Amino acid sequence: MKPVTPPEQVKVIAERLGIGFLTEIAAGDVDGGLLTKLPLAFARANLILPLDERDGVVWVAIGDPTSLLALDELRLTFDKPVEAMLAPAAVVSDAINHAYAGMSGTAREVLQELEGEDLSTIATEFNDPQDLLDLSDEAPVIRLLNSILSEAVKERVSDIHIEPYERDLVIRFRIDGILYEKLSPPKIIQEALVSRVKIMAGLNIAEKRLPQDGRIRVIVAGRDVDIRVSIIPTFYGERSVLRLLDKKKGVLSLADIGLGAAGVATMERMLTRTSGIILVTGPTGSGKSTTLYAALNRVNSSEKNIITIEDPIEYQIKGIGQIQVNPKIELTFAGGLRSILRQDPDIIMVGEIRDSETAEIAIQASLTGHLVLSTLHTNDAASAITRLVDMGIEPFMIASSLTAVMAQRLVRVICPHCREEYRPQERYAGLALPETLFRGRGCDRCFGLGSLGRTAIYEIMPVDQEICSMIIRRAHAGEIKEYAVTRGMKTLRDDGLLRVAEGVTTIEEVLRVTQEDYADVPL
Repeated sequence: MKPVTPPEQVKVIAERLGIGFLTEIAAGDVDGGLLTKLPLAFARANLILPLDERDGVVWVAIGDPTSLLALDELRLTFDKPVEAMLAPAAVVSDAINHAYAGMSGTAREVLQELEGEDLSTIATEFNDPQDLLDLSDEAPVIRLLNSILSEAVKERVSDIHIEPYERDLVIRFRIDGILYEKLSPPKIIQEALVSRVKIMAGLNIAEKRLPQDGRIRVIVAGRDVDIRVSIIPTFYGERSVLRLLDKKKGVLSLADIGLGAAGVATMERMLTRTSGIILVTGPTGSGKSTTLYAALNRVNSSEKNIITIEDPIEYQIKGIGQIQVNPKIELTFAGGLRSILRQDPDIIMVGEIRDSETAEIAIQASLTGHLVLSTLHTNDAASAITRLVDMGIEPFMIASSLTAVMAQRLVRVICPHCREEYRPQERYAGLALPETLFRGRGCDRCFGLGSLGRTAIYEIMPVDQEICSMIIRRAHAGEIKEYAVTRGMKTLRDDGLLRVAEGVTTIEEVLRVTQEDYADVPL
């Protein structure tokens, strides 16, 4: 691997050689016609990217000064004079990945090539992760799956659904929490496509009667992507769901996940506690794990012993001991948690409280000098208390251990490139809304959806003495929530309306994710 010259030195070299220096390369700067004449392997090996042709001269960007020696090869390749401009290596590398990713055939184009192909076998095993851009000459079903994965990463897809029906096979993408039908391949490729997924995930391709779970690690355009695979048998064949996790994004901070200044201050105050339990609640896919990682990232230091037990481990955090649940060898949340307590921990994170045994051990740990972070599946913060009681936990133990409960939902963010103003309809008259709101028209940047990414809305309920008294006398969740609101707690609805007023999201989006708070508002 050749050494990479620092960007500041590259600029100095460019000045000495009397050639141009680029600080960035936009997608519109690259002529796709030139890319077809230069192999991806050559571009990557020499950090060279053709930009455009002007007056019979081909201009290229070079990320390493030593690659200037490769210009003679380029002149032969293009059969024209070649001029170079220097740029930082990272800039050229990213531009190469994006440019060649745009050249790869879409899943729909690859699907057209499948006609007449022999789909009875699937070639090659999947060992070490390779960049899918380099796998262009594989078997047709492999190319189809590679194209599906590449498009999914490009379009910010969180989940890929491969769904068999009586006469159809449907592939759907979940983008910003909403499912969209992407492709409908012929039914005949169903088994071959699922088998390929199994091979990549290291699963048993002969077993078609039982559910299977696995994991795939791939590289798409230089981005390391972790994929969780779930396959279940259905009446019309095996159904697969692939959940994508882009490791490049890394662990976010408390401010990055959508908490306002007041929310960050509240959470930081709770995280300074040396004991107690903090719960994050919400439905599946509401970003609870992201919030827990942000909290761990905030308290992580060499002075603390932090251990987690998760299913699965989504991000590896330096300085934290992380345990992967494995039911096959009877390593459960409860069993792992017992072992963690013998490791002298200061802070414990339990990925999810799923049963009474795990709940009881977590609460006991919080009562014996440990700060415990975990998640529950409930609609709001107050309902977490009812859920723990339903699990069989004594109210006095909950009151003694519970520090705070945070409920959250994910809402789609209005695309900043096509955002427009409008006046809300009369049916929202019962809500405190400004006269002018925002929405997305839909553009190329957001693939016509009008939204680009997601953020979270929250309600944070600190547990004070009065709430402890309510817990002990088994007060209803609604009564606890009503009291918390009088003490200044913003509900999910309130936080959502604040984001609407700020122009971050739409009122329809807040209504969609907080329907239980909008029983009197027409949808």
